[in-house]
Amino acid sequence: MQPLARRCEKLFAAIHLGTKVAALRETGGGIEAELAGKGTERFDRVLVAVGRRAATEGLGLEHTKIRPDARGFIAVDDRCRTADPAIYAVGDATGEPMLAHRASRQGRVAAEVIAGRPSAFDSVAVPAVVFTDPEVAWCGLTEAQAARENRTVKVATFQWAASGRATTLGRADGLTKLIVDPDSGRLLGVGITGPGAGELIAEGTLAVEAALLAEDLALTIHAHPTLSESLMEAAESLFR
Repeated sequence: MQPLARRCEKLFAAIHLGTKVAALRETGGGIEAELAGKGTERFDRVLVAVGRRAATEGLGLEHTKIRPDARGFIAVDDRCRTADPAIYAVGDATGEPMLAHRASRQGRVAAEVIAGRPSAFDSVAVPAVVFTDPEVAWCGLTEAQAARENRTVKVATFQWAASGRATTLGRADGLTKLIVDPDSGRLLGVGITGPGAGELIAEGTLAVEAALLAEDLALTIHAHPTLSESLMEAAESLFR
């Protein structure tokens, strides 16, 4: 996230983190925003992005065996079955991560199970992408999650400043990070920040899903010069 933070600091006049917008008022010259504890500021436009929530109200679920939790989410098993054997649920209604590609996979699983085929949503890694500039993408175990769980991991990073391809693009501010199990060498998670990170995370997701070792990634020949080399380079750093 640091490459994104540094770029945003250059692009914006100010960034207020952990700040609550107490009120918005339309004025003749634009919109006045009251920032809790920080006074007021005036803007030409204001974008309100408050996230999403499960739209499970008004569906008549009270007439079924389904009981949504406090946030409105519906619990499902690995076959997308709810507490009511006649009802399946997929997508944002089933909770985090609220991502379209996760919902698509769940929909396929539910359809196959309903059709009597053996199927289950047993994916190890679900990639996530923030389409900022630079992009931020990750999958599997994160370094922060490992710290919260008191889990010992090895962390390998590769700065894009050492990437020839990133240099030719004029965007050497990227970073590729691998989270690896110290005992087995298995890849547990991948994080990438930089242009095209949303495309590059596919290889990381495949590696985590297939339980590849960091050595497998290090020994896989990547085309040169490319941004995808950063995954190989990060893995190689563990063996130097």
